[in-house]
Amino acid sequence: MTDIEEKIKELKNHINNTKTKINLENKQIQLKTLEEKSSYRDFWDIPEKAKEQLKEISRLKEEINFWNEVEKELQEIEQIYYSLSNDEKISQELLNQLLELEEKINEKELEFFLSGFYDKNEAVMILTAGQGGRDAEDFCRMLFRMYCKYFEKKRWPYKIVHQHFSEEGGGSKESGGEIGLKNITLEIDAPYTYGFLKNETGVHRLVRISPFDAKKIRHTSFVLVEVLPQIEDINLENIELKDEDLKIEFARSSGPGGQNVNKRETSVRIVHLPTGISASCQSERSQLQNKQKALYFLKLKIFNYFSQQKDAEKRNLRKKIEPSWGNQVRNYVLHPYKLVKDLRTNIETNQIEEVFDGNIDMFIKAELLQK
Repeated sequence: MTDIEEKIKELKNHINNTKTKINLENKQIQLKTLEEKSSYRDFWDIPEKAKEQLKEISRLKEEINFWNEVEKELQEIEQIYYSLSNDEKISQELLNQLLELEEKINEKELEFFLSGFYDKNEAVMILTAGQGGRDAEDFCRMLFRMYCKYFEKKRWPYKIVHQHFSEEGGGSKESGGEIGLKNITLEIDAPYTYGFLKNETGVHRLVRISPFDAKKIRHTSFVLVEVLPQIEDINLENIELKDEDLKIEFARSSGPGGQNVNKRETSVRIVHLPTGISASCQSERSQLQNKQKALYFLKLKIFNYFSQQKDAEKRNLRKKIEPSWGNQVRNYVLHPYKLVKDLRTNIETNQIEEVFDGNIDMFIKAELLQK
């Protein structure tokens, strides 16, 4: 038996075992039932519930289609192999296709480890520059660029909801020369993105010779990464925000260098005074829409805050994470050597340029498999 024949047999067994493990037949029945319900006349009587069901229909379709497509792809490779097996060049190409298919299947299987209540949800990611001044703001831009490249590799659609630029000049070559960021909020609109990204939450630390220091002294800077699940408003109804507990600020939506995107004060920032938690939005066209979106993000953050507090109480660990020394989850060292190391899994690499180009699967997968 050739390498290709062995790999085809191995992948067939792998696919069949996985389909049994995830009970794909049951999911097909579940999809059919939900689609029938969506055609009922009273389906939209409760809009929030209807949206949840449509989202579940979309997720089930995507999962079922995935396994149908990989089966079809494997069958096509097998047919080509047995008709052109004497061609060495084609055989090598087919082996490469099989290895790519195997990687795709392994990637999909990571979803088995996402069993948290909101792991299937889309995500909100917030990056906030901490200690380190201009270097921290530049590092925030570097991480933003890194995550965007990662999302693009995964084909996860994302959008910027709010960004607060540095008041200083341009950035370093590592950040693409772009102006630094004090903070930025992103929505990642693909299923399971919260489950995949939630362990990125924590303080990220950069050590390098500062490009902004004429004395070329080594600097340490920090960025806090927060990942929240996107939750339908109906599930946030228990979070009551009193008007007297809110401080609402309006400003002009701005771009790099302080240039105003528009002349009206449409950007909204809301602070929850009892907790000090804040949320901002400037992506919508009107002040009212930005206020509604900012309130939604504020509820998400408060929901997450109290959820973490409950978990901390169970473990007797009530601690607020600050973007500073002692709380970091991953180090990015550019000087005196090059190394990126995750302090939870001990996964490390000296290919730091690749990491900043969005190749961070090794860290995300290791953290998922460790849980």
